[in-house]
Order: sequence, then structure tokens, then C-alpha cells
Amino acid sequence: MKKIGIINVTSYSGLELLRILRAHPEVEITQVTGRSMAGEKLSDVFSFYNGNLVIQDELKDSVDLIFSCLPHKASAEVIGKFVNNGINTIDLSADFRLPVKLYESTYESKHPYPSLINKFIYGLPELNRNKIFSSKFISNPGCFPTCGTIPLIPLIGKDIVNVIIDAKTGISGAGRSKKVDHNFSEISDNFSAYSLNGHRHEPEIENNLKINLHLTTHLAPMVRGIFSTIYFQSNEKIDLKEYVNFFSEHPFVYVLNESPKVKDVRGTNNCNLFIQELKKNNDLNSYRIISVIDNLTKGASGQAVQNMNLMFDFEETLGLNNMPLYP
Repeated sequence: MKKIGIINVTSYSGLELLRILRAHPEVEITQVTGRSMAGEKLSDVFSFYNGNLVIQDELKDSVDLIFSCLPHKASAEVIGKFVNNGINTIDLSADFRLPVKLYESTYESKHPYPSLINKFIYGLPELNRNKIFSSKFISNPGCFPTCGTIPLIPLIGKDIVNVIIDAKTGISGAGRSKKVDHNFSEISDNFSAYSLNGHRHEPEIENNLKINLHLTTHLAPMVRGIFSTIYFQSNEKIDLKEYVNFFSEHPFVYVLNESPKVKDVRGTNNCNLFIQELKKNNDLNSYRIISVIDNLTKGASGQAVQNMNLMFDFEETLGLNNMPLYP
């Protein structure tokens, strides 16, 4: 039984890890931290939890694996010492996803541990499964990059151009926040675009795929989920059968015959896709892909558990074969 520590368990991604890992047969959560609630019983802070964990200010005993659910920069500052000591670590922040110069320009922040970036493997299994097997340190992808990268992986190396990702997310993607704009009365019956001068996840998707693209993000009046519509063109015709077959070895990706729905992936580690050929435009072949994930599961904590399974040579789907939360 592997001992697990969760840093910042009081975040949405930390709580999602708690939900998933409590049902995992090969691990035990032995320590959790929370920056502002140290010393309190986790069950007193979250009444739905009925265990005995106490929130600590830091991890104090040895563990086999650390999940860090802190925001960017704060995460690297905390886990740097653990990485230097060789403790298996999966970081859910952006701190180790990008080359240092790209990170610092994107997040407008000096990286606290630039020498450690090359120790981390980017943890998108559909892209880097073989590298994750042999890694001790994994940078878990962002939610938009997960929903935007997976559909385009079969097209890496093909001559695709004019890539546009139109993505909508639920409010939980913003984390647990007291901002007025995130209040129920503000987001209910509302819909808006944001980060129109450049979303921080756009460089991450471009770095994954080695292409230029445009990402527009929207806040939708829902709690969980990302719905992405991806448009692109190609000088060559895309073999749609070959596209579907690519995902046959990826247990959480499903290519459907109709548009996927956000509720069908809610609470799951699945990524549901639909690809469609459109009419030619300027002699270029045009296509549309629709991609949906749960931003807290496949877009964060579920994918982190998938990476843990690969790291420890567990069955990749262990603890993650759950049905969607419905309705």
C-alpha cells in the first residue's frame, strides 16, 4: 500500500483527489495540508468527509508520493525540497509544464526552481505514456491543454493550419475563490469570454503540439466541464478512420458518432470526441473536432491519478473506471 500526501487538500483539485483516492485499492492518504486550516480535522472543515485526517501546515512524515495542488509559483516553492530529496511528486500547477523562459513570460513570474524543470515529464498519457512509466516527477497538464491537445495528437506532424480552439469551462476551473465575478448570481444565466489578450494555457497547447493556434476561453454557467470546439484546415485529406483507430490504445478517450455532452463525462476521467469534415475553404480541407472533459477529473485530479498508476506500474484505469455523475 503506497502512502500518499496531498498538499493543499482544501482546493477543488485536492478534494477531487481525496474523492478518487479513497476508493483506490493500492494507496492510502496518510497526510494532507491546507495553508489556512492547519490543525483542524478535515471532517470538521468538510462534513462530507468521514475519515480521521487532520490538516497539517506541511508534510511531516515520509510518503511514497506527493500530489501538490497549490497554484503556480507557490507549488514550486513548496515541493522543490521534496524533488531535491528524490520523493515521487505529481504537480498539478503550471510550474513544471513549460521551458523556463516560456514559463516566466507566460506567468510573469520568476521561477523559484528553474534547475528542476528538466526533471519533470509532462503528464499527458496520450502524448507521453512511455516517459511517464519511468518518471519520478510529473507535471500534470492544465485543463484547457488536456481538452485541446488530446484531439489534435493524431495530427502531429501533419500539415494542419488555421487552428482555432473555442472553449467553454465551468466555474470550478477558477478554483475556490471569493471574487464577486464568481458568485452564483453573477454567473447564473450568464455567458462571457475572458483572457482575450491571451490565455495562459495557449502557450502550453502550442508547446505540446509544436503548432501555432488561437484559443478563446469562455465561462459557462455550470460547475464542472470543458466543451471545446476545434477548427483547423489541412493541405492533405485527413483519414478519419485512422484518426479513430489512433485512440484504440488510450482507455479514457472515446470518439463518438455525434456531438459529446459535458454531463456524459462529469466526474469521470474520460475525454469524449467527435470529428467532422467540413466543406473545403480556399482549396484547403476543413475539419471540426468537439472535445469534452471534466475539468476537475481528466483536466486535473483524475489525470494525476492516471499518471500515478503509470508511475507505480498499476493498471492504468485503477480507481478511475467510474460512471459519470448524473444528472
